[in-house]
Amino acid sequence: FLVGYSAVALNHIVDFKEKKQEIAKPVSPSELFPSLPIVQGTSKRLKVLTRLTLVVSDPSHCNLLRSTSTNIRLYDIIAVFPKTEKLFHIACTTLDVDLVCINVTEKLPFYFRRPPVNMAIDRGIYFELLYTPAIKDSTMRRYTISNAISLMQICKGKNIVISSAAERPLELRGPYDVANLGLLFGLSEGEAKAAVSTNCRATMLHGETRKSACGIVYTVKKLRKVEEEEPVPVCKKAKTQA
Repeated sequence: FLVGYSAVALNHIVDFKEKKQEIAKPVSPSELFPSLPIVQGTSKRLKVLTRLTLVVSDPSHCNLLRSTSTNIRLYDIIAVFPKTEKLFHIACTTLDVDLVCINVTEKLPFYFRRPPVNMAIDRGIYFELLYTPAIKDSTMRRYTISNAISLMQICKGKNIVISSAAERPLELRGPYDVANLGLLFGLSEGEAKAAVSTNCRATMLHGETRKSACGIVYTVKKLRKVEEEEPVPVCKKAKTQA
């Protein structure tokens, strides 16, 4: 936990292709960690979120997301991994999710199209790219970069989240290293930094909105202009006008 992150998500994957797949209740972080570690450089404890990822390969699998399942609502973040172009369109336009996962381990069987991608962006849905396959295997690295660049050509770097899906500590990388990987994916420097910071926070807020069925409002301090901070005295204004 000393790589620079203040929050992590424990991912529960459900693949409907496998038999007897049920959505269980999320495991409470207190059951896994008796005491959460302190975030490096702060006095705050690490924030642990619960995430559900549904791998869908048939339109009928989406019906569960449309239902008001009690267990689904218990998760902080809901992601969907569509396997076909039709399911990708459905995920972007109709499903109530927070993340749409992009396949990075093999060549995509379809091309990204602008209408569903733009609609997902308008709905506040983010697209997830994984970096762990890119550092484990050269073939998957090629697919990761190729599929990511195809998405960037359509979304123009908007609403991108880069995460690890790490199963071992050695697969984790720090935020600055991940941002550098984002440059290989076709992101600009600012977009790459947002993909590991502000976009992740926006995804969390989107999940809170979905769970509460209400809007979440947060404020950002706006820097004032120099003219507003240092007003010109009236006597100087009069001399200037004269």
